[in-house]
Amino acid sequence: MYVIIDIETTGGKYNEEGITEIAIHKFDGNDVIDSFISLVNPEKEIQPFVVNLTGINNKMLRNAPKFHEVAKRIIEITNDCTLVAHNASFDYRILRSEFRRLGYPFEMPTLCTVELSKKLIPDLESYSLGKLCRTIGIPVTDRHRANGDALATVKLLEILLQKDTEKTIIKSTIKSGNQRDLSKKLLTLLDELPTKTGVFYFHRYSGDIMYIGQGKNIKKIVNQVFLRSSKKARSLQKELVSVTFDVTGSELVALLKYQEELKTHKPKYNKAQKTKIQYTNFSNPNMILIDKGRDLLEKSVILIEENCYKGYAFTNLGYQISNLEILKKLITSSITTDIQNDIIIKYLKHNSVEKIIRY
Repeated sequence: MYVIIDIETTGGKYNEEGITEIAIHKFDGNDVIDSFISLVNPEKEIQPFVVNLTGINNKMLRNAPKFHEVAKRIIEITNDCTLVAHNASFDYRILRSEFRRLGYPFEMPTLCTVELSKKLIPDLESYSLGKLCRTIGIPVTDRHRANGDALATVKLLEILLQKDTEKTIIKSTIKSGNQRDLSKKLLTLLDELPTKTGVFYFHRYSGDIMYIGQGKNIKKIVNQVFLRSSKKARSLQKELVSVTFDVTGSELVALLKYQEELKTHKPKYNKAQKTKIQYTNFSNPNMILIDKGRDLLEKSVILIEENCYKGYAFTNLGYQISNLEILKKLITSSITTDIQNDIIIKYLKHNSVEKIIRY
């Protein structure tokens, strides 16, 4: 069973495009048995050149459903099917990005009619959808609109299925949704990561966290993990579906959050830590450590009371830092362990924070 899909987008930066229109036709090899066609509110502006190309403008999409409102219907109509599109890697990437933002691992096998056409109708001057359809006599209406292009792709697929009588070329062209080119998958995931300080999480298909890391440059550290070639690293890369992250700004907050997350999630691919505790007291039993925040206007705040780390918070209001009672309400509390105390003591020996308030 096939689902022929065409998506129009806002244009813009790679992996930040929003869907403006989607058309899906479920095709059993002979007939279209189900369809879903809708404008989509991308919640962002459409690039002018896209408006000129498609005729879809921001005003048209103001009252259109947002992606999360049509996501369930998309899952229903595409279930147990092969996704077919003209340049399938584009439509598949856009769909996966949208579902990833919703926390859903959208995976399915794909079939690209560009690749298939080159195998079954070789030596043509162009394999763009418009020119290809003109060459083989497929009528196209509403070019560069989702439904017009999707219906043309349905007709194209019908012809290609007929030409591949043994179905050997079709089978060799289908790409498994969870065994796609690994380097492309990793590069796509890497492209979405920031170069900021924080903690990152690797997720498998179920959404479970299987690895946690931290560092001054999230993208750089993740790239280093991707470049590992050990048996364990290859296994991790195969299981990996998505990467999420929490920016902390402060290296010290990243270290503390990382330690807490390891204890909470016990990820499969993190090594068991063997940390020697120094059991040293802080230079002052009651302190507020102020450091970088997640942006220029924000500060991170770490609270230490009675020689114990209590937790951290983010704030951009000075009075919240100086008012201890307010600060305590903002603090993300932590189960205090000797490891966390030790992390702070070691960090302060070799690094500085922006400010220390002793009280």
